[in-house]
Amino acid sequence: MLATTIISFILVFSGIILAHEFGHFITAKLSGVKVEEFGLGYPPRIFGIKRGETIYSVNWLFIGGFTKMSGEEDPNAERSLASKSRATRALVLSAGAIINTLLPFILFSIAYMIPHTVVNGQVTVQEVAAASPAEAAGIVPGDIILSVNGKAIDNLADLSRYIEINLGKETTLEVQTPQSTLETVTLVPRWKPPAGQGAIGISMQLENPVTSKKSESFFRSIQLGVGETFQTMVLFKNSILSLFVGTSSIQLTGPVGIAQLTGEAAQAGISPLLEFAGFLSLSVAIMNLLPLPALDGGRIAFVFLEWVRRGKRISPKTEGTVHLIGFLLLIGLAVVVTYQDIARIISGGSLTP
Repeated sequence: MLATTIISFILVFSGIILAHEFGHFITAKLSGVKVEEFGLGYPPRIFGIKRGETIYSVNWLFIGGFTKMSGEEDPNAERSLASKSRATRALVLSAGAIINTLLPFILFSIAYMIPHTVVNGQVTVQEVAAASPAEAAGIVPGDIILSVNGKAIDNLADLSRYIEINLGKETTLEVQTPQSTLETVTLVPRWKPPAGQGAIGISMQLENPVTSKKSESFFRSIQLGVGETFQTMVLFKNSILSLFVGTSSIQLTGPVGIAQLTGEAAQAGISPLLEFAGFLSLSVAIMNLLPLPALDGGRIAFVFLEWVRRGKRISPKTEGTVHLIGFLLLIGLAVVVTYQDIARIISGGSLTP
């Protein structure tokens, strides 16, 4: 299992980061920016091959990769990134996140094409909390949830996903009552429910579960992959908003924690591993667009600041120092989070509930 975890983590994480760096690489090349090096892994270097003006290297720290461009902060360097227009710089700097946003469309679609195990059954209400949206809508124990906003509900994960997508919105549920009659009810899932109640205030159980293998056709897989990508984006958006309303707290995971999650997904099969890779790719896109020094979003923030200052630049030395400090802080944070991840694993904990 350890070997599976290590290999799957290297393949998944490196693939996602290389896709990210390829976005920077190709847009820089097309924009006339001098790319000094495109590296697989991180230094120290094992070997490098120079083609044209660019060194293509393989490095000892075999996780991820990097794109080294001329003059990222210095407009006086030869064919530097900093010498290009603000629009070009913003495009090159955001290209990695754009690729990471597009990648899940492919990964999710392939995941649906590959035969994978599904467990479906009747999602049955066990308890209804007092003064909850479910009680106000007339849902009672024994009701079977058939659909949410027209989306069929076949398992507990389906219900949780569609409820989380519709937080704060009027939502329509089709239910089958204990008397076998069909009813349609509307409710609004809460952003901040009382502790232990959940967004609509019910506890559920999957009854008459049936396990089967399933795969979708090419075009159906693409349709489902596109839908899942957009749904995951909404879930990310709602997770971020939940931080502001106090529903959830920030949970940081370092490389060791990501490796553990990757290994757990790999143990479940190729399809779950591809779905996890798509989720991770979107996470990398969002993280890199945060306006923090050393990240792509931090560099884009300096481009925006230049625009606000009507073309007046921050000095290359100052910008470089800010990014260096940010990089060191990020490394320090990664060390702390990694220590916490290792301690949790040693104690037998998991990142999954």
